[in-house]
Amino acid sequence: MPSGMTAYAIEEYGDPDVFEETTREVPEPGPNEIRVEVVASSLNPVDYKIRQGAIPDFAPEFPAILHCDVAGVVDAVGDGVEEFEAGDEVYGMPGGAGRQGALADYVVGHAGTFAHAPGEIPLEDSAALPVVALTAWEMLADKATVDIGDEVLVYGGAGGVGHIGVQLADWFGANVIATGSSEANRELAEELGADATVDYTETDVETYVDEYASGGGFDVVFDPVGDEHLETAFQAVRPFGSVVTTESSAAQDLDLAPMHANSLELGVVLVILPVLLGDRQERIGEELDDIATLVDKGALEPHIDDRYTFDEVAEVHRRGEEGDFRGKLLLVNE
Repeated sequence: MPSGMTAYAIEEYGDPDVFEETTREVPEPGPNEIRVEVVASSLNPVDYKIRQGAIPDFAPEFPAILHCDVAGVVDAVGDGVEEFEAGDEVYGMPGGAGRQGALADYVVGHAGTFAHAPGEIPLEDSAALPVVALTAWEMLADKATVDIGDEVLVYGGAGGVGHIGVQLADWFGANVIATGSSEANRELAEELGADATVDYTETDVETYVDEYASGGGFDVVFDPVGDEHLETAFQAVRPFGSVVTTESSAAQDLDLAPMHANSLELGVVLVILPVLLGDRQERIGEELDDIATLVDKGALEPHIDDRYTFDEVAEVHRRGEEGDFRGKLLLVNE
């Protein structure tokens, strides 16, 4: 075992060029932790928002190693770990939010934040799943409890969380309508299981509700986008329906009177909370086990728009901020 490892860290908040290639000590796993030799990571909005300094409460201590998603091979296990052993291929969400993350040769995390990686896709591809798949799973299975025959509207059906949401809603047996601002985005959403798609830049809410929702609105509106989309979600959902959103979408001043008037349910997901709190981390691994099963059944797959190496992390962050991609951007540790 080498005493040092390569890591891509930041010493301060700033633009993508703040990343520096550094040499750090290889971390040792403590009780109930595992050490993983990193094969790949992927980019999520939370990663570049931490780098920008937009959410400092979520950042590891400087020098900070970012990125929540990881896939790799177990290298060592701490006391009390029984579910993993050296050589296991795993994927998970062990850090990058409140503790050191995946942009390094090795990462240490609570064993509960990992699961055995899916066997039917390359190990590196599984690094594109944890944050987005956990978010979509908790929005649809835990908050909205989507069932067979539900009419589900997915905002941003070609986005990171959205493209997983389309697949999960389809697997749950829902009738899925996805939005997209470009023909390519809408085509991808349909390939992944959407029954129909809508160009929300050209079609107003009332029009697509009338065309695609049979009960005066959708049973569930799935909003991983935020901004004005959460306001339109209240217009698109039926009375007694559910709106599910991410933490950034709900962190704004909104008129919640429509919720009361239509007896709506609002579910908000902050998927990294168990890591931030160091509490209930086992739920991450349990849900990732279920997600891996769906991947191996062919019901779910990550769409990887492009692949980079760790030393190209600044370019990945720039592209992520610009939003000119579909699905996920993957970083491979070569």
